[in-house]
Amino acid sequence: QVQLVESGGGLVQPGGSLRLSCAASGFTVNYYAIGWFRQAPGKEREGVSCFSSSDGTTYYADSVKGRFTISRDNAKNTVYLEMNHLKPEDTAVYYCATDLRPIVRCILPVGYNYWGQGTQVTVSS
Repeated sequence: QVQLVESGGGLVQPGGSLRLSCAASGFTVNYYAIGWFRQAPGKEREGVSCFSSSDGTTYYADSVKGRFTISRDNAKNTVYLEMNHLKPEDTAVYYCATDLRPIVRCILPVGYNYWGQGTQVTVSS
């Protein structure tokens, strides 16, 4: 049974950092596409970063390039999102997602059938 559990969210001041974790079970994170997505109130869910299912290439939304880093620990079967230089516009609920079928464009929130419950990130002074 595929399960994803996010953690690490919280309240942080602008310019601060957080590291989100996505603990996976029921599958192996390095074999499938897995991504981080976020949704702010009144906005559509958007892709933040992901590993492709084909070769593990990483992708980032333009808005987070140079500030966020996705990584994975195969031994812990966990995917991380390191977020630095946070801005108020990064405030959202952050989700990780995966699917056991190939995902064509992992940065888009399309085709994923397995989602975590989300973790709130609030950037405010």
